[in-house]
Amino acid sequence: MKEIYALIEMNKRREAVNLKVERQSLNMLFKGNPGTGKTTVARLLAKWFAELGILEKEKIIEADRSDLVGEYIGQTAHKTKALIKRAHGGLLFIDEAYSLARGGEKDFGKEAIDMLVTHMDNQKEMFILILAGYPEQMDEFLETNPGLRSRFPFIIDFPDYDADQLLAIAKNMVKNRDYNLTKEAENKLYNLFTKQLRETNMDNFSNGRHVRNIIEQTIRNQSIRLIQQRLYDVNALIQLTAVDIPT
Repeated sequence: MKEIYALIEMNKRREAVNLKVERQSLNMLFKGNPGTGKTTVARLLAKWFAELGILEKEKIIEADRSDLVGEYIGQTAHKTKALIKRAHGGLLFIDEAYSLARGGEKDFGKEAIDMLVTHMDNQKEMFILILAGYPEQMDEFLETNPGLRSRFPFIIDFPDYDADQLLAIAKNMVKNRDYNLTKEAENKLYNLFTKQLRETNMDNFSNGRHVRNIIEQTIRNQSIRLIQQRLYDVNALIQLTAVDIPT
């Protein structure tokens, strides 16, 4: 991101003294497992680019294979063109982009890829494209079209979270919901995350989404406990205790 900010700042200074400025491609690839923040970062970038004047407006179009690929001849071209048109002036974010290259030679996904490549060249000042997905699958995806890799100057890796980061995410989620974790609950959560990270195949671990599921289950457990104990005061409604944490 430092490169992008520096480039934008220097272009503004060049424009101020009437020097030529050529807009470079800001298309990106996001590689990471589920729940590592790819969509969140894309939304933040749309806001940031709009504030910097790179995008006309703070707009992000979030899409997947179903938004581009049709079932019959001609549908894919129509759907892909329509999606790109919707993204004009903003950012187009395509999640699980590698799915466009699956299905064999007769699959219409390759047509969508070819159209994206063409529009990235011809309309690079009209929108910014971000493709996202699992690391290994995205690497394979780049090999399906010789022109893909060179058209994405920014490749950003989203690593899996460790136990400390997962706990920090959990505490933030709890705070945003007007709850509070007791110290014992925090310790139990940390130990739970540590155990799960050690025993789980990370390809199937959903990081931030997993934390959200744990917190939502914890809140449901607390609700049952409070009804059983007939505790309805403010302090009881706020506190999430160790017994509420799922095992």
